[in-house]
Amino acid sequence: MSLLTENLTGLTVPFSPPYIDEDIIAEVVDTLRSGWITTGPKVQQLETLAKDFIGCKQAVCVNSWTSGATLVFKWLGIKPGDEIIIPAYTYAATALTVLHAGATPIMVDVLDDCTIDPEQVRKAITPRTKAIIAVDFGGWPCNYGQLLEVVSGDEAKAGFTGANTVQQGFGRPIVIADAAHSLGAIYNGVSAALASDITIFSLHAVKNITTAEGGLIALSLPEQFSNDEVYKWMKLNSLNGQTKDAFAKNNEGAWKYDIVADGLKINMTDVCAAIGLAQLRKYKDQLLPARRQVFDRYSSLLSGKEWAIMPSAQDDRRISSFHLYPLRIKNISEQQRDEIIKQMAENGVAANVHFIPLPMLTLFKDMGFSITDFPVAYRNYANEISLPLYPTLSFDHCVYIAELLEKVYLEVI
Repeated sequence: MSLLTENLTGLTVPFSPPYIDEDIIAEVVDTLRSGWITTGPKVQQLETLAKDFIGCKQAVCVNSWTSGATLVFKWLGIKPGDEIIIPAYTYAATALTVLHAGATPIMVDVLDDCTIDPEQVRKAITPRTKAIIAVDFGGWPCNYGQLLEVVSGDEAKAGFTGANTVQQGFGRPIVIADAAHSLGAIYNGVSAALASDITIFSLHAVKNITTAEGGLIALSLPEQFSNDEVYKWMKLNSLNGQTKDAFAKNNEGAWKYDIVADGLKINMTDVCAAIGLAQLRKYKDQLLPARRQVFDRYSSLLSGKEWAIMPSAQDDRRISSFHLYPLRIKNISEQQRDEIIKQMAENGVAANVHFIPLPMLTLFKDMGFSITDFPVAYRNYANEISLPLYPTLSFDHCVYIAELLEKVYLEVI
């Protein structure tokens, strides 16, 4: 029997509730009872666990993805006049961090899989280009092999001038992964975080692993850099350029400190780290497989529907982290898509859209960007619906959502 015909009055399916169980609550309570709630041992434990899970050389916890990108730009020495290439199809934070650094965002179009188009990146590189931010869409990694070929090509390297020792160490524009969605994604058999020059994760409340608010910078820099020294620099500059954090100062007789850099105040707290620590312990064996199971259920339920363009889960190089289920629907308008989402909400299912392309937002329109210059980004956006996806979503709920979607689609179309 179809679940739509059963008595499911009052059913509510939220879009992306955080995963909170007794182990997570216990870890937070342990932090509260310890008497130490700001940056301290829990943050250190989370960095170590993340480093081991990702396979990177160092991991730096901060209080958001945006803060992480700001810190990376500070390390790179990004300044006014510099250009950073970004996809037009991403969340606003990708561009806002560029603006905060005083640089100019250069938008390019995306591919059908919603990731940045390497050929458009190649065309956009100028002598002012210092970096490319590649956004892993919904957990699906970008084509990092092609992107690194582009920035390492003779044309890109010949026009590149390093303004400081960090930029000179790369000798080319660097590739930064906006991996807000892709903790646990795979590229060429290893963590996708190892495929770019620097990777920045989000640990926001709706992400696969959350610290309520937070971010994580994964470092696996080439041999001309010391990952340990860069880690120390980032920790120092994430806490006001202060030589001792509060935990170190709390030790008996250790109050004295110095300020040695014009640092930021973007450190993660232990009470936040505790949430992510308990989640990350379960991620590989429990939470990530559960996300894939929901993703695969949708794909099975929607297979054979001629109107459904299902998102990629895996190819010969990439495996998603299954953060989103970004379904696209053939031959519908933006207005029809919005009506489908509205009617699903009226039936208790919270769907979403990822993302409104940057050129459609007032800030960027006022800067002169036009969505007509990014036709693929607009096409992907106009017919995209993100279905609920989280580890505790039941099989029956997936069936109900798929049946409701088809019913509403047929009514709207």
